[in-house]
Order: sequence, then C-alpha cells, then structure tokens
Amino acid sequence: MTETTVTDATRASAKPAIKPARPYFSSGPCAKPPGWHAGNLAIASLGRSHRSKIGKQRLAYCIDLMREMLNLPHTHRIGIVPGSDTGAFEMAMWTMLGAKPVTTLAWESFGEGWVTDAVKQLKIEPTVIRADYGDLPDLTQVDWSNDVLFTWNGTTSGVRVPNGDWIADDRAGLSFADATSGVFAYDLPWDKIDVATFSWQKVLGGEGAHGVIILGPRAVERLENYTPAWPLPKVFRLVSKGKLAEGVFKGETINTPSMLAVEDAIFALEWGKSLGQGGLIARSDANAAALGTIVAERDWLGHLASDPASRSKTSVCLTVAGADEALIKKMAALLEGEEAAYDVAGYRDAPPGLRIWCGATVDTADVVSLGPWLDWAYATANAGA
Repeated sequence: MTETTVTDATRASAKPAIKPARPYFSSGPCAKPPGWHAGNLAIASLGRSHRSKIGKQRLAYCIDLMREMLNLPHTHRIGIVPGSDTGAFEMAMWTMLGAKPVTTLAWESFGEGWVTDAVKQLKIEPTVIRADYGDLPDLTQVDWSNDVLFTWNGTTSGVRVPNGDWIADDRAGLSFADATSGVFAYDLPWDKIDVATFSWQKVLGGEGAHGVIILGPRAVERLENYTPAWPLPKVFRLVSKGKLAEGVFKGETINTPSMLAVEDAIFALEWGKSLGQGGLIARSDANAAALGTIVAERDWLGHLASDPASRSKTSVCLTVAGADEALIKKMAALLEGEEAAYDVAGYRDAPPGLRIWCGATVDTADVVSLGPWLDWAYATANAGA
C-alpha cells in the first residue's frame, strides 16, 4: 500500500464536518443560479395566453437576453422550440439534412443518437467518425463538403472540441453543433457555426422541455431553398410559403410554451447578465479547476478525458479505481443520503464513474467541500462491498 493510499484511507475514515451548501451537481437539469427562489420569479405572464401582448413581450425579452449574453451576431436568428435540446437538434436534422452528404462525429451517447436518427429515421448513410469515451475523434478527417453533425461538449463523456479552428471557413456543408453543455460556458465562434442548439436546463440551470435553436445565414438559405424528401411534423416546420417563419425567432413559438419555464429562464439570464458572459465562463473555469485539484490529490480518481485540451469544464466525467456500476451506485446513494451531493453517478451508457457538473450556477466552495465527501463515499462503499 502506497503512502498516498494510506493518507486517502485516513482522511476518509469519518464523515466530513462540512457539506456543500448546495449539493446540486446533476448534469441536467443543473443547479439553479445562486439566490434562486420560486418566489423571485415574475408571474404576470402566468395564466395568460403566450399569444397575448405580455406573453409575446416576455418571450421576445428572453430571446433578446440570450442574444445579448451570447454576443450573437444579428445575422443569426434565435428561437425557442419544443423538446429541449433533443427536439431542437432533431428539428435541424429533419429540416436541413439530405441536401448534401452527411458526416457525423460520435464520441459519446448523444452523438451516437444523431447517428441513429440519420441512419434509421432519415435513411441517410452518413460518414461516421467515432472515438471511444474519453477521446476526441481526429477532427482533421472531416470533409467540409459535407454537412457535419457534432456535440460541442460531450455531456456523457466529458470531452469537448477545443475550439472552432477545425471548422473550415470555406465549408460547402453546414456545421451543426449540439452545444447544450457548452453555450454560456465557452466563448463560441459564431462565424464557424451554422446551426446550434441547446436547452436552458444546462449552464443556466433552467427548466427542461424547451429547446433553443440558433440559425446562421447559411442555414436560413438552406431552409428557404431546400425541401426534404420526408414529411415534417408541425413542430419542426420553420418555413412558410418558401420563406423562413420569422415570427418563431421573435417569440411567436410553434406550439404553446410553459411561461413559468420562460420566466425561470429569464431569471437565470438576468443573473447571468449581472456577471456578463465572461463572468459565467470564469465561474465554470474555477469550478473545473477546483475539481481538478481534488482529482490530482487522489490516486483513486482520474479524468475520463485524459487530454486537458479537450476536457469539459462543465460536465466533468471521472474514473474511479476498481469501480463497477454497483460501486458507483453505492457511492451516489451514500452521498445523496447524507445530502452531500445529488446525482453524481455517470451517464448510464458511459463507463462506470462519477460525473460532476461544474457549470456557472455551481459555487466553487461547494466543489471544494465535495472532495472529502468523495473520499468518505469511496471508502464506505468499498468497505461494504
């Protein structure tokens, strides 16, 4: 037994004295912003039609806040759509794919989901570039004469693209970025992204069920000049009489949204605005750094993403020495039972391990407090194995 292991065992022998003040480390829905309380939400729009004057105003205000927070160019439209990030990304696939060959990048569960949709639902035979959990595919293999689908930040693997430099400026195809764990946590290069999707439930800590779709000018051109061979459900239709349905991008949603969820998102966005996008990024960076220190000090913890350049700063996935699914479940249950950490088990399709959300709504002090509790849970779960 090494000296480090003895130290780990010693400090894990008793329950820590300090708990995270907010033990919310779920990777979606994520922790609410600091200071959040249901009583702080504006409620004048509740019980009103989303088509009413106040309904339209609040939806448009939410869109304006997102545009401001993301430093989104006015060339890009932003709309609120149904189905969370999944619905938004599938809307993009169903409405725009088929005009060009398709390349899909898959290194985690959701990327694999887009491969399945393309092959089994849309009957497209894409070029698939894969990597194992913890690794990033070789981005130099991408042929930008194709439409390219990828996750900016792989929530279930903790692996992200390091930047947008690999996306060709002279691309003939469109870039489709599932950016749900990346938006608001990274400074995204909007000139490189033709389609982006996300949901409020990630970095903003908002409610689920609603997605956001961002369209650059090349995506709008595709929508107005290409008609897919397959039928489109009503909730996917972004074009009317050959032209983009501009109302969707001004708050006139395709279907009825939850105004409570909208008000919740507005609260988070106003909180984010008080910090600025740089402030949100700095909080995520500090949280990831604090968790990195915890990992570095423990020989039984590791990063699933071995390369720091492509390691997520939001959904950080950890390996646990000797762990199987049963051990991880024990650790997660122990932590939840003590109200020290909620929902930290890795994604069901990922290798057994822990997943700690380090997005901007988490306080760094809570990440620091988590370390001793991970020691205790690991020692306790192993003792009872």
